[in-house]
Amino acid sequence: MNIAEIKNRLAKRATELSAGSFKPTYSDKESWIGRVAFYKEEESIPLDTDGTPMLPLLQLSLEGLPYIPDGLENTKMITLFISENMPTGLSNNGDGWVLREYSKDDELINKRLENLDNYIRAFPLKTTFIREDYPVWDGGGIPSDIADEILRLEKAGEITDYYDIVENNYGHKLGGYPTFLQSGIDFGEDFEFLLQIASDGKANLNIVDAGTIFLAKNRKTGEWKLYIDFL
Repeated sequence: MNIAEIKNRLAKRATELSAGSFKPTYSDKESWIGRVAFYKEEESIPLDTDGTPMLPLLQLSLEGLPYIPDGLENTKMITLFISENMPTGLSNNGDGWVLREYSKDDELINKRLENLDNYIRAFPLKTTFIREDYPVWDGGGIPSDIADEILRLEKAGEITDYYDIVENNYGHKLGGYPTFLQSGIDFGEDFEFLLQIASDGKANLNIVDAGTIFLAKNRKTGEWKLYIDFL
């Protein structure tokens, strides 16, 4: 197996999300970090277990994105809120965070709801197509036969290491692979990684200690899980 074949086997597509300085439209087709504007009529900012409003972290509109992973074909929007006391380890929806997934049939209302204690700076998100996203070496995303081939290439002196032939995308993204900072984890049976939110200086977002939020969805039940990885 040569380098081209290895990359072809591993590559996944994704949509990169980056905080931009451009004039927003404030429509339901726009994605934001640090701001959530759209809710069902009966919804508001969720509260933590101590009654404190959570921080609006992400509003992700899937309409018009350059790439949408399998499992989100009928999803119109995802919104995410998180507690200031962020959960560590693998946690279920509602345990220090709330993800709301809306279908294309859901009616959403633009509400002027704010958490005045939200320190995350709000920016509209620019979307860019990632044609080739690759797993980190020790993240659990490389099949054993491909790992063996990479080690063979290293031993033969054709490459120095795995990162000679791939690049990882550590920012916000939908799809692709989770770019773990530490050793990777297994989200559980039938769970697939779908969304990554990284620490972002522009948005004044520091996840624990320069960490990253990973979100995975169960393909059978629709349940979501969150994992926070940090230095």
